[in-house]
Amino acid sequence: MTIIDTHCHLYLEEFKEDINALIERAQDVGVHKFYLPAINSEVIADLLGLEAKYPGVCVPMMGLHPCYVKENYKEELAVVKEWLDKRPFAAVGEIGLDFYWDKTFVKEQYDSFNTQMQWALDKQMPIVIHTRNAMDETIEAVQPFSAKGLRGIFHCFSGDAKAAQQIVDMGFLLGIGGVVTYKNGGLPAALETIGLEHMVLETDSPYLTPVPFRGKRNESSYLKYIIEKLAEVKNVTMEEVAAVTTKNAQKIFDKSCGIS
Repeated sequence: MTIIDTHCHLYLEEFKEDINALIERAQDVGVHKFYLPAINSEVIADLLGLEAKYPGVCVPMMGLHPCYVKENYKEELAVVKEWLDKRPFAAVGEIGLDFYWDKTFVKEQYDSFNTQMQWALDKQMPIVIHTRNAMDETIEAVQPFSAKGLRGIFHCFSGDAKAAQQIVDMGFLLGIGGVVTYKNGGLPAALETIGLEHMVLETDSPYLTPVPFRGKRNESSYLKYIIEKLAEVKNVTMEEVAAVTTKNAQKIFDKSCGIS
């Protein structure tokens, strides 16, 4: 199987000690490419360092994560824009809305999200969306941009069937990760009427580890458990899940004027 992890934070401290072994384990199960979302300016050096170490294998994005939208968000956005103007990236991400921990900067989150979506539209790049406790608001924010041709991935999709349909109707893909393996996650039911052609695979490593390793650090080799569950949900082979989702990932990132 040829597999792509469309969303993993392999540049974080959690992987410093064994990143080489981790990449090797993932490659052993067929993962040949790892897309790395940015979160804020503090991770950029490590993010680009991992790209330099694994060129063409670890592929960076650039963006400001909603949880890092604070008083200084305009300065953070200026850094994002500087990098987007300086060199190619696979996507603008991860960006979006997060009302889970704190609603202090809701207005600023919207401003940050809209600004970055416009940059992606201007540069003909896809976006990778983070949404938590804000699914309806995120879909509503994306709709005017999708109407103008913006495309991308709703990372770590964990919404209901209605949200899934709204997202694919906009031409966006669903990022399917460890949540699909959770007994009470509800994701299999939400995906019942959604075809594989609307999905890509991701781990969000080191977070959202699938069963049977839930509670431990996630890593890209665990995509095989996500594939196994998705094959069961869609009643197809693991090979078909891998082939279709890999093709979807290649298509969305190849649309970027950046790198894929």
